[in-house]
Amino acid sequence: MLALILAGGQGSRLNMGEKPLVTICGRPMIEYVVEAFTLAGCETVVVASQQTPYTRNWCRAHGISLYSAGARGYVADIVEAVTELGEEGPIITSVSDIPCVTPDLVTRVQEAYQESGTPALSTWVPAAHCTGSALRASYQEYIDGVAACPAGVNVLLGARIEEEQKESRLLIDDPALGLNVNTRADLARAARRLCPEAAGASDRFGRES
Repeated sequence: MLALILAGGQGSRLNMGEKPLVTICGRPMIEYVVEAFTLAGCETVVVASQQTPYTRNWCRAHGISLYSAGARGYVADIVEAVTELGEEGPIITSVSDIPCVTPDLVTRVQEAYQESGTPALSTWVPAAHCTGSALRASYQEYIDGVAACPAGVNVLLGARIEEEQKESRLLIDDPALGLNVNTRADLARAARRLCPEAAGASDRFGRES
């Protein structure tokens, strides 16, 4: 399945430069996300923009497929990328600031989509696990009787990318998918999860010890 990793925003809330390249345990945040989708068997493409020139350079330097979108908004950039890439099959999309996502979680989303029978699938996390984006945490719906917020990972059918698509909703009860990095406190949480063995991980934000 084609995976689009959206990395075209300014990341102004974190205020540490281009957010996809902010390091956690010595690695750029986006590297964790790209790796998770790649190891789950996806053909991964990073969707960047003129707002993230260093992210584009990083992708080129590391041989990661890249599409440069017009930075007209999250949904608009997805539509543009899918249209220009000519992809008509299912596409999994993801934000680039969920560094704790794992290949197993990505595989779970893909399998749920294949079983759903709907053109689209959205992924949700119990609201109790949602940290980082206040906007995301404030947007809640009840999924399977649980207050939940969007996880930032979805599946869409490329052939219908400009249409509203009927979707299934998948609730994943995993704190790793709920950690959306938007503040330095979120970076500390991510570091504690990704490199708990490193002394001072919650303070380093990726600097070598």
